[in-house]
Amino acid sequence: MAMTMSQNDVQVQQKEEGEEDDQSMSRSDSGEDSLDGLMRHRCPLTPSLSPRKRTTSQSKTEPPLLRTDKRTIYTAGRPPWYNVTGTTFKEAFVIGLCGGSASGKTTVANKIIEALDVPWVVLLSMDSFYKVLSKEDQELAARNEYNFDHPDAFDFELLVTVLRKLKKGKSIKVPVYDFTSHSRRKEWKTVYGANVVIFEGILAFANKELLKLLDMKVFVDTDSDIRLVRRLKRDITDRGRDIAGVIKQYNKYVKPAFEQYIEPTVQVADIVVPRGGENFVALDLIVQHVHSQLEKRKLRWDISALASAHQGQPLPKTLSVMESTPQVRGMHTIIRNKETSRDEFIFYSKRLMRLLIEHALSFLPLKPVSVETPQGTVYEGKRLSGKRITGVSILRAGETMEQALMAVCKDIRLGKILIQTNHDTGEPELHYLRLPKDISEDYVILMDSTVSTGAAALMAVRVLLDHDVQEDKIFLLSLLMAEMGVHSVAYAFPKVRIITTAVDKKVNDEFHIIPGIGNFGDRYFGTDAPSDWYESDDGMDY
Repeated sequence: MAMTMSQNDVQVQQKEEGEEDDQSMSRSDSGEDSLDGLMRHRCPLTPSLSPRKRTTSQSKTEPPLLRTDKRTIYTAGRPPWYNVTGTTFKEAFVIGLCGGSASGKTTVANKIIEALDVPWVVLLSMDSFYKVLSKEDQELAARNEYNFDHPDAFDFELLVTVLRKLKKGKSIKVPVYDFTSHSRRKEWKTVYGANVVIFEGILAFANKELLKLLDMKVFVDTDSDIRLVRRLKRDITDRGRDIAGVIKQYNKYVKPAFEQYIEPTVQVADIVVPRGGENFVALDLIVQHVHSQLEKRKLRWDISALASAHQGQPLPKTLSVMESTPQVRGMHTIIRNKETSRDEFIFYSKRLMRLLIEHALSFLPLKPVSVETPQGTVYEGKRLSGKRITGVSILRAGETMEQALMAVCKDIRLGKILIQTNHDTGEPELHYLRLPKDISEDYVILMDSTVSTGAAALMAVRVLLDHDVQEDKIFLLSLLMAEMGVHSVAYAFPKVRIITTAVDKKVNDEFHIIPGIGNFGDRYFGTDAPSDWYESDDGMDY
């Protein structure tokens, strides 16, 4: 039975409403971000938040961020952390927000996100899932004679599929709907699962399959006159429509649909919120409940469990260590020496990287091919058995291996992943992602300078799998690995090929490889890491 919240005013200072244009979108396909700026600031910050203004569904290419007084919230989501077996701990907590058109659902969603103070949240709008209109329907829409508030206007099959995958922590593609042209744009945006998913829409409770996916159902109840005024302002100012057309559509479609399809669903709501975003008592209750549920689910990364999971086990068969020739051992002696100058460190690191890349390429599948030589004879040779190779570096230290890869593989495509450790939870977190299109068909060489616990490598592999890269087509390359990291990756992802120049046995209490190589990124780039950086942040892979 639904519970209606008190309408008593609560004296608290109202925060600015978060910009909602891209609260559900990822930056994975965007190459426009300044990587230098990202690395300089450690994580991007959103511009000053502005009031709602939207002409497309919540899918425009805008920074997927919401800055509160306490922190920056990444509303693009991320893959929820996985345990040492490569499986997720718990499903995401999904909040469903329902209410009439212009009732303030998105405002309520942003208020909940701010108050939750959880760093990884996805806001998914039902507006993104309008059906593709036929030519006749588009003509009706242009004359304000198409009913966008009817259940038949939405692609519920796609919506249920997307939300189900999102709840399980899978990456999903969200369509971008243009309200001006009444059409779905060609580009779809990538969204990742998160600890909390907020799904909002006028018919969020109108489908039985959708209801099964919602852990908490909130109905936003706003006076009809207020909703009409808001809709007039939005459709005239933001969507370029005339007042007569808006009123005609409201009386003919919006109001009857609310009475027939939306208002009756208040019966399935867990909480009814009068006055929307102004009802701070209701918002506080919602936030308290979500916090209690998250605590029960304990979405935490247990580094100690990873450290002890594979002690005493033999090294996996998927590991390939380069032969420790006198040349290789000599180069290791130089780069491990703390007295080595930066120029020598870079020179011999690059030599090792080149040898490592060449060694790794020998594991790619080849097919026989015959070619004719200049002398007119046939030579029986080999050629890559696959479409292509793509290199992906784990920033920033993994980026140092790109030059060696490009020197060996002509015209290779490159991607980048930035993974940092949350100092409060100990979790590796995905902050930046740029992958080439159609990477799912490629052999992927995943590069990081060192692998200690394997935490960053595990998440990077998880990201590639979420982009449909086949596990047996992923090659993890690193100059130096600890046995712990090797075991962690091999146990979670047994088909991933692990290739390195050396494996050290020990990891100290701070999860640094012993004897190790030091902070590779600092030594290579000539920088000093801030004291609060963990190894995964800069080439030491916490």
